[in-house]
Amino acid sequence: MPSKELPLANHQQFHTADIWEARAEVGRAFCPHELRITQRSAMLDARLHGAPFDRTGLYYLDYGTEVRITPGDLESFFLVQIPLAGYAEITCGREEIISSPELASVPSPTGKLDMRWGGGNPQLIVWFDRSSLESHLGSLLGRTVRRPILFSLGMNLTTPDSRSWLNIVDLMRREAEGPGGMTSQPIVTKQLESLLMTQLLMAQPNNYSPALHGEQPRVAPPAVRRAMEIIEGHAAEPLTVAEIAECVGVGVRALQEGFRRHLDTTPIAYLREVRLDRVRKELLASDPGTTTVTTVASRWGFFHPGRFSLAYRQQFGESPSETLRS
Repeated sequence: MPSKELPLANHQQFHTADIWEARAEVGRAFCPHELRITQRSAMLDARLHGAPFDRTGLYYLDYGTEVRITPGDLESFFLVQIPLAGYAEITCGREEIISSPELASVPSPTGKLDMRWGGGNPQLIVWFDRSSLESHLGSLLGRTVRRPILFSLGMNLTTPDSRSWLNIVDLMRREAEGPGGMTSQPIVTKQLESLLMTQLLMAQPNNYSPALHGEQPRVAPPAVRRAMEIIEGHAAEPLTVAEIAECVGVGVRALQEGFRRHLDTTPIAYLREVRLDRVRKELLASDPGTTTVTTVASRWGFFHPGRFSLAYRQQFGESPSETLRS
């Protein structure tokens, strides 16, 4: 197909036969990764077209031959990868699929990603900023999103909900391809991005689907609500589950079962989430010239830097030092 007929042809970012250039340019658009041609005699013919917006972006990527791509954890963004032809083997965490024009892949940022794209497997890729998508989810639910969004890896593109989402993608692509399209107007683009995020969250199964589809959660009993208040009011103190249970007048096992049933978590996990939120708020309000991550973390009960940094990145999609610098 002539390049001018390819998706987003007026947004070409590179076209090369050099694997080092391809890896660097794709890494600049998405994230650092390893790229390897799987067949020794094969020639690379890689091209990337891209239309990045504010919270989302549309990309066309083709390597022209079979390659293996190993970025590890995406961490700060989500992708929906839509093969326009051919197939790709996609592994993310413990899930594995064979992606095709009928089955897109939706790798989650917290699972290690390993991909083998077959020859003749150009893909249209929709990029989502992780913090923006989680913030948008929170606005839909009317509450703060504390746990990462986890999508099912395979997206069936033949379902009505997925086809509706694809219609939004196609609209944004066509508007980006034409001069003076709607995506050149920031106010309109913002509305399109919100619609794109809403429909993805509704169409693709994820750990928040029950809440999004109106399945009413159980109302937490008074003991659980009181325990939440104690945790939120005394998060900087060395609380134990036994102490919390005693304060609310129930046994430890009963409290743990209440949190599991009504909040889908444990008292200790809830305490950790609250403490991480407090650390983030303090880092955002602090001067990086006079404040250290270690000092703030220890003030909120995190004394193991490695485990703290991992938990922080999993919850917020960035390192604590990046939050402090921002």
